[in-house]
Amino acid sequence: MQDVTSYIDANRKRFVDDLIEWVRIPAISSDPKHKPDLVRNAEHLAAALRALGAGRVEIWPTPGHPAVFAEWMKSPGKPTLLVYGHHDVQPVDPLNEWISPPFEPAIRNGRIWGRGVVDDKGQVLIHVNAIEAFVRTVGALPINLKMIVEGEEEIGSDNLENLMRQRERDLTADFVCVSDTAMFGRGIPSLCVGLRGLAYVEVHVDGPATDLHSGSFGGGVLNPVNALAKMIATLHDEDGRVTVPGFYEAVRALTDAERREIAALPFDEKEWLRSTGAPATWGEKGFTTLERIWARPTLDCCGISGGFQGEGAKTIIPARASAKVSCRLVPDQEPDDISRKLAAHFKRVAPPGVRVRVETLHGGRPYLAPTDHPVFEVAKRAFTKAFGKETVFMREGGSIPFVRTIADATGKPCLLMGFGQPDENAHAPNEWLDLDNYHLGIKSAAYLYDEISRMA
Repeated sequence: MQDVTSYIDANRKRFVDDLIEWVRIPAISSDPKHKPDLVRNAEHLAAALRALGAGRVEIWPTPGHPAVFAEWMKSPGKPTLLVYGHHDVQPVDPLNEWISPPFEPAIRNGRIWGRGVVDDKGQVLIHVNAIEAFVRTVGALPINLKMIVEGEEEIGSDNLENLMRQRERDLTADFVCVSDTAMFGRGIPSLCVGLRGLAYVEVHVDGPATDLHSGSFGGGVLNPVNALAKMIATLHDEDGRVTVPGFYEAVRALTDAERREIAALPFDEKEWLRSTGAPATWGEKGFTTLERIWARPTLDCCGISGGFQGEGAKTIIPARASAKVSCRLVPDQEPDDISRKLAAHFKRVAPPGVRVRVETLHGGRPYLAPTDHPVFEVAKRAFTKAFGKETVFMREGGSIPFVRTIADATGKPCLLMGFGQPDENAHAPNEWLDLDNYHLGIKSAAYLYDEISRMA
């Protein structure tokens, strides 16, 4: 491993340059005008993988955006690891809040800034760079490795499940490694062992056939914006609990041992709160902040639209209003079930005088890793070697639908190996990646391959 890690050290700057080049492609999967950029993005990655001597490199088309597949299968008798990542990125709005342009990566204060540097292009390249280190020094990987990098994670991975069914034989592996998560904190090597799921709906509230003059009709017909505001106000009680009937029915409670493990982590709540800019913490009564953001379900209004939004005043009763609502789910909640219950609640609490329609946008199932499987101890050893510190288990409040999909499809454990930070602005302006974490992440991946090879 000495030659491999020395190569990683010697190529530290170039690995950053490679990330800068890839981040310049504006691969926003939610915006149709960027569809050609997603194709160019996939082709860029495929070219890099071909240069590393992969036995196969293919771009797999889908009804949406393409995925990239590659494999190195030259280690007979050794385990096979499937690495997952995604090459699409979030929108950049509001653009005026970016300190530097989102697709012109900048280096400041030991960090690289730009859309996609951590979510998820940097984390994909961590594996690409680790593969390169083995190929360029010892000539081959110590294990068999497959990689799939999809282009639709930021829009719900709608086509991934079908792609997996079609390519089931290609994706067969002993273990799965997902690199799209964050570390617990700076310099703390972490393995994520749980992800929340997601149910995302949009509620539409319609009133009059067209906008009405508020003087001529105000007091005679119900304002859809007012109605929607009242409906949203019914979603939580004073203790922060969701009031949708049946919302907590399937929730798997934290065990006493799990609560002790979470409490033992070096969590600085004051620093965490400072990083958010919020004046105080808030959430479900009876649980700590870490428990609430990792292992308890939530319901949030992500956006509201309705009525006049321009400069100045316009006195109207809007014809319609809408709100986007997301629920983060925990084991054993199901997104379809929660979406149905949410729709029923909105229709039940809607006042007379408006029509309500609830549209399901997308969802994903939660995941909890089988941490008693030997591969998790192997991964902990690998991370500890790279960082020189003890590795901890943690959970992540976000959702990666692919993880549960592939875990159920393969029956294999998924290692959630991430090197971002909780305050990295992954879905906000000024996304960043710590350059030391990027470098140590590459070493962690290399040590992981080496440690897994010893499991044969």
